[in-house]
Amino acid sequence: MPITIGSAPEPLPSDLVEKLERVSFPTLGHYLEEGFADPAIVRVAGTRRVVGRAVTVRTTATDSTMLHHAAGLVEPGDVVVIDTGGDVRHAPLGEVVASALVFRGAAGAVVDGSATDIDEIAGLGLPVYARGLSMLTTKLHDIDAGGLNVPVVVGGVVVNPGDVVLADANGVLFASVPVLAALIDTALADDAEEPELVEELRAGGRLGDLTGATASVHALTR
Repeated sequence: MPITIGSAPEPLPSDLVEKLERVSFPTLGHYLEEGFADPAIVRVAGTRRVVGRAVTVRTTATDSTMLHHAAGLVEPGDVVVIDTGGDVRHAPLGEVVASALVFRGAAGAVVDGSATDIDEIAGLGLPVYARGLSMLTTKLHDIDAGGLNVPVVVGGVVVNPGDVVLADANGVLFASVPVLAALIDTALADDAEEPELVEELRAGGRLGDLTGATASVHALTR
């Protein structure tokens, strides 16, 4: 497939970003089944949580020409999401690409493949998620393939340019703005109630009694 370049996505709504920065990401897992990346994609650098707009990049196994191009177009708060076409041996993201992203203000990067120069990236502070590490890197072969701001598949999830990327030590979630906007207030309310639930457990309460699960079990086994 020849090179395909799509339009830059719209900025994320600022009010939604503010709420997402406060919510516990696993709370969203109480309400969603789709959008969660393969757990094999883990944080390999950085410590910050990630909330940002997806800038999608599709590369080939050995060629990172498109990623180098995309790195110069990243805007503050963007998350570069890289589909390597299933290759996990060649690392497209190393110190130079990570530096370019940091200097452009990127919020993070997610690679469905490998990263390299991990000590140097750690020093930059950029949150990076990948399947692992490799000393074998991509090259600039100038192959007529790849894409920017096109639908990609990362961690088994279809990611569209402009989707929201949420990532922390637990993993990565990709979701559209409407999906997250519809449930964020409910998730924040759940987070607000959780400390009280923990205190009731500390006082000797039974989890099933407090959540209603025990009543459900009794009703189902009568």
